[in-house]
Amino acid sequence: MEEQETKRKHAEEQTRESRQDLLNIIHYLPESTLVIDKEGKVITWNRSMEAMTGIKAEEMLGRGDYEYALPFYKERRPILANLALSPDKQMEKRYTTIQRMGDTLFGESFTPGIPPGDMHLSSTATVLRNSRGEAVAAIECIRDNTEWKKLQERLSRAEKMEGLGRLAGGVAHDLNNVLGVLVGYSELLAEAVPEGSPLKKYAKTIMQSGMRSAAIVQDLLTLARRGVTVSEVVNLNSVVIDYFKTPEFEELNFCHPQVKISTNLEEGLLNIKGSAVHLSKTLMNLISNAVEAIPGSGEVTIRTKNRHMDVPIQELPEGDYAILTVSDTGRGISADDLDKIFEPFYTKKVMGRSGTGLGLAVVWGTVKDHDGYIDVQSDEGKGTTFTLYFPITRDEEDDDRKIVPVENYQGSGESILVVDDVPEQRELAQSMLGKLGYTVISVSGGEEAVTWLRSNKADLVVLDMIMDPGIDGLETYQRILKINAAQKALIVSGFSRTEKVKKAQELGAGAYVRKPYILENLGMAVRQELDRS
Repeated sequence: MEEQETKRKHAEEQTRESRQDLLNIIHYLPESTLVIDKEGKVITWNRSMEAMTGIKAEEMLGRGDYEYALPFYKERRPILANLALSPDKQMEKRYTTIQRMGDTLFGESFTPGIPPGDMHLSSTATVLRNSRGEAVAAIECIRDNTEWKKLQERLSRAEKMEGLGRLAGGVAHDLNNVLGVLVGYSELLAEAVPEGSPLKKYAKTIMQSGMRSAAIVQDLLTLARRGVTVSEVVNLNSVVIDYFKTPEFEELNFCHPQVKISTNLEEGLLNIKGSAVHLSKTLMNLISNAVEAIPGSGEVTIRTKNRHMDVPIQELPEGDYAILTVSDTGRGISADDLDKIFEPFYTKKVMGRSGTGLGLAVVWGTVKDHDGYIDVQSDEGKGTTFTLYFPITRDEEDDDRKIVPVENYQGSGESILVVDDVPEQRELAQSMLGKLGYTVISVSGGEEAVTWLRSNKADLVVLDMIMDPGIDGLETYQRILKINAAQKALIVSGFSRTEKVKKAQELGAGAYVRKPYILENLGMAVRQELDRS
């Protein structure tokens, strides 16, 4: 009997030690873990759970009546461990996703309960059974997936933007070809009509409308991440100051006199590399949205400042940044809308009256093209703040912006071969260059251009990059170089500066001219290329 009692005590001691070992393992698990018994009372609350909720184990052990749900959901309700023990179809619907595999449940949920903010939680719960197979408890592990969810959403948004951008880019190419003819011929018509004729005003109006349409097309190209073709030294303070001098800003002020627009620009703001035109359009879109978000009187504030990042934040590596911030005291943006504001054609405005729905999508595309980052903070009923981060450059801003007189880009009979698959574009280029004093020949495709150059010479080839059917501009230029390795050429395209354009320029092609172009753009590019040694 004494020996049996000793064995019994030894077995009980081993059981206690095993139980304590198990509790220690659970306590030190990296995932937040709790265990509840059949009555729904907490019997384990590990240190990771303490860190996540801010509630010590001694405060929670023995508690029931769903009190352990309060830190997460701000209400007493069954959690996944309860549902593992006692399935409840109605309560399972409160999880965004839920899956059952035998005794184990997998679920995801959104919780507004834990400071400092909303969290996305991923949970796994399973029933614990004794040696007789009876359910005695349930264990639940909870993981904070908030950052992973944010990364997933950003990736999804980026993929969606890229897909829409590719579609927009293809449409933009065709539109630019049409607008090129409209803008070009209306400019030539305006110059041909005598002063005082009403036709002159009509022609100029057509040209200006075409250029405005081209600006919208350029927005589409920006979405396609093919819009920023210029990389120059830019100061964001200059972008802000120059925008305040534009007719667009004057019109905005006139239409919204009740909104005060103020600035706080840091002296000595560091320069960035990029396109002043696209950055100005970005600023215009942000200010326009901010002003229109204020229903009555209010204020929009534009700030700039330098900031050094000691450690990487989100998508930003450590380093120096110039920051542009646009804040408003408007109605704010709802959490649902905040996930959609950068999507093309998504707008709360009246379509066709106050916007195209491209504004913030263009902002997104431009910032990405400048290797920057956007942060948006909004509080419904209080306002919104857009913060744009741009990596700085130590290069100095170039203030030498001279206007070149027409005489400086006129021709002297030099021969130019125009290669374009669109008949109207060929005729337009021929008319413009002929007006400037050049001898112009035009062909409809790359193969025809190569054949012509085998038996003729041209001082310059004006080459469309995208031609269909037949070989494109890059292959055409590669074949031309086999005939004449020193052949001068410049590139025109309605699809902005693609990788093929860059490759052609690496091979020796000169300037890139974007359609639609006006006489000055084309003339200056041609003259500079002809004069290049």
